[in-house]
Order: sequence, then C-alpha cells, then structure tokens
Amino acid sequence: MAHTPASPPRMRPVTPRNETTDIVSRRMVALDIDGTLLGRDGRVPTGTVAALDLARAAGHEVVLATGRSLVGLSPVATQLGLIDGFAVCSNGALTVRLDQAVASGYVIQRAQQFDPAPAVRRALDLAPGVRIGVEDVGWGWQVSEPFEPELLNGEQKHVPVVDLCRMPATRIALHAPGISQHVEDLAATGVTVTPGGQDWLDLTAPGTGKAPALERLRTQLGIGPAATVAVGDGHNDLGMLTWARRGVAMGQASDEVRQAADEVTGTIDQHGAITVLRSLLPRDIHTDALSPLAGQLAVAAHTSSGLMALRVWHEDRSEISRCDTWVLRDGVWVRHGPIPSATGATMRAIELAAAEAGLAFPRGDVGRRRAHWRSVHDGGGRTGFELPLHERLEALTSTAAHDFPH
Repeated sequence: MAHTPASPPRMRPVTPRNETTDIVSRRMVALDIDGTLLGRDGRVPTGTVAALDLARAAGHEVVLATGRSLVGLSPVATQLGLIDGFAVCSNGALTVRLDQAVASGYVIQRAQQFDPAPAVRRALDLAPGVRIGVEDVGWGWQVSEPFEPELLNGEQKHVPVVDLCRMPATRIALHAPGISQHVEDLAATGVTVTPGGQDWLDLTAPGTGKAPALERLRTQLGIGPAATVAVGDGHNDLGMLTWARRGVAMGQASDEVRQAADEVTGTIDQHGAITVLRSLLPRDIHTDALSPLAGQLAVAAHTSSGLMALRVWHEDRSEISRCDTWVLRDGVWVRHGPIPSATGATMRAIELAAAEAGLAFPRGDVGRRRAHWRSVHDGGGRTGFELPLHERLEALTSTAAHDFPH
C-alpha cells in the first residue's frame, strides 16, 4: 500500500552507515546448493541459515540456482528458510517463485522444454546400456531403467524408451560408464549438455543454463548488472560465475571452476558461503551480540535509506506469519526485505528486539511503554499492522513520533 507524507517528519531517518561504499546496495545473490549450502552429508552447515536471513534482511535478493530438479529443490529451500523469493533449478530449465501461500510451495514462472527424441536416440547409439531419466516436474522422473535412489530426487516410474521420446522434456539425465566423452556428439542434436562427472550428463533445451535464467530474473527484478554475486563449486556453475560481477568459487571446487571465478572463498567445511554472505552486510553492525530478530532489524535499518517501517501479517493465530521492512522512496513506500526471525513471533517480541537493536518507535501516549502499531492493508483485502522504526534520539517525543507519514 502506498502512502504519501502529510508533512516532513521531525525525526532522524534511518540511513546507511556505509554511504561511501557499495556494500549496502541491493544485490542479487545467486547460490548453488550442493557443495555450497549443503554438504555431502546432506546437512546445512551451522550458521548458514542465520547468514541467509541477515542477507535477506539487508535487502539482497537471494536466489537458489541449482542443477537439482524442482522436487529436489523444495525441501532444501524450506530447510534453508527460503520460503519466498525465486529459484532456478534443473540447470536453468525451470525458474520458480517460492510461495508458502500455495499448496505446492512454488509457482512455476518459466519452463523451457524440448523434444527429447533426437538426443535419446543418439545416446542409445553411443552408449547402448545408458539409463535415461526424463524429469516429471514437481513429482520425479520417468526412467528407462531404475536409478539408484540417491542419484535422482523424487519418485521414479519405469516406462518404455519410446514413451520417453514422446513427452516434451525440461531435463534429461543420462547415466552410463564414461558417457561424458560424448558431450559434443550429443550437443550436435541441438541440446545443451552439462556434465555431472564421468558417468553423468544432463540435457536441457538449447540456450539453457543457470546464467541465462539468472539474467532474465535480474532484468525482471530491476537489479543492475553490476549488483550481481554468484557462489558455486561445480562445472554447471561456470556460466553463472562468469555472468556475475562478483563470481566466487568454493574452496573445494576444481581448478577449472576456481580459475573462472573472480575470487575463491573457503570450503564448505570452512563455511565459505557464510563468509561471502557476511561480506554483503554493513561492516559496523555486530550482530553476534544481538538476538537473531534484533540483528535482522539492525541490519535492515542500516541498509535502508530514508524512513523505514515494519509491516506484519497474521493468519489465524496471534503469531506473525510474515514480517517485512518497507522504506519511503520518492514519496512511495517500497518493500526493502523480509525479517525472517519475526515469523512465529509476537508484536511484543518485535518491540523488544527493536529496542535491543537501538531502534525507537512511536508510542500511543506520552509515557506509554507499548508501541503504537497502526493498521495497514495489502491491497488484497488483508489487514496487517505497521510500526515506524527510527534511530533512537534522546530528544525524541511521542509528538514527534506521530509526525511519521501516514
């Protein structure tokens, strides 16, 4: 909902602390999953979710970019706390908007399909015993022969090869000893071929890849080409590492991947991705001394420009289902970023965390201890609550606080 200021406020607006650097400007941060955010043991390294939460609170657009199929992406995104925003999967063949409000948890924004028949026939000629899997988006795979469960995400259905050739495909998986030697032969059929080791190839539509998908998303989000960061460790990350203005290879990546990147961070065991995410935060905010909720509020305040307000939404419970910061730009309120730790909290908990972060807010009456929340509408018939936040000033009075624009 847009608001127009009634009169200039008499309080000091929240302003970024690093105005002489670009560290607090909005970034699009593309992150690989396996080997970057998720270890070989299937676990997310300690501190990763907290770092992601802070980066998002700072206003950065965090985008998962993975070779995983959609059914393999969804549970990991939830594990990482990324229940909204965007993701690129199947090596760029699918772009989705994550949305907790829909039953599936996502909305497919773009799916690039191709005719699999020429590539499948060529693969059978080159490697007669090859196992073929055609992605069944959101469910699993149609396969010529069963794959080991750890090789494919989701369910598998055994079908004749002739049937595999009839269905438009977003992605084909080929598994056979030494099949990576046939990259050029398969690419000659017009598909994009991405090796996944000596015995694995992924086939997608012509021109697909993480980088083209991310570039379309960058344009859609209105983020400049210079405000792009990518972190990855695999061969399928080469394109996005060279696409990003700041491409970062994980420490355990191959020499080819490391050489393609602008810089190399630590391995996943050394929390390399966390190091990159932390580098995108204001240098003078020490969030380790704050609770997660207070830390995210502090980062939001120090990366926004101008007046800032917090908006919360409830479902059927008293706990908050969504919390975002909004800033006033050119007379219009625009969303700055989410406050992930506010989900499931109460409005009182937010007030206490704001105070912990050194932020002040208007109160209902002189001397009243509780914050003065006001109603706000989302334009879709839902009512939430809004709380202006600003730097704490000793001379601040409730009268001045009420001058915050409505």
